Amino acid sequence: MRVVNRLASLLLAVILLGGGLLLAAEAAAVALDLPSLLIDRAGWFNTLTSTTVGDPVIFAIAIAVGVVGLLILLTQLRPWTPQRLEVPLADGWHLHRRSVEKRLAGAADRVPGVRDARARVRRHGNSWSSRIRAIGDPATRPQVERAIRQELDRLAAPPAARLDIQLARQRRTT
Repeated sequence: MRVVNRLASLLLAVILLGGGLLLAAEAAAVALDLPSLLIDRAGWFNTLTSTTVGDPVIFAIAIAVGVVGLLILLTQLRPWTPQRLEVPLADGWHLHRRSVEKRLAGAADRVPGVRDARARVRRHGNSWSSRIRAIGDPATRPQVERAIRQELDRLAAPPAARLDIQLARQRRTT
């Protein structure tokens, strides 16, 4: 989402910069009694003085702007996955969530018989919850859990971290 926000900010900045430059050029043209550069002044004046809020085009534009504004508000209110995880044992220290996920998946992959591990880490208040999905024999679950817990200890994760491990057998292809 960070990339989308940056692109939207860049687009808005370019639009505002272009509009501001056009407005400055038109204001300079009016101040110097020069003809208009892009905008038909008489047409704008007639349109602005004769248009009412009840016109269908204006009403549709107002609804579209309102809907876009509500969508932006709702996307900003959505609880996004945190980028950093707080380390409670070290005050002010954080770990990047993706780095923690890679380390947990790597710890699971190092268990014999387990491969293609994927990890998801979420923060719930002061604790973390981890979900590990991998391909392997379900009988190796205790070894995977031990490896994950050791890695969480190395990372100074909260001791009451919830851990969900799902091991699926590899499907045979014939």
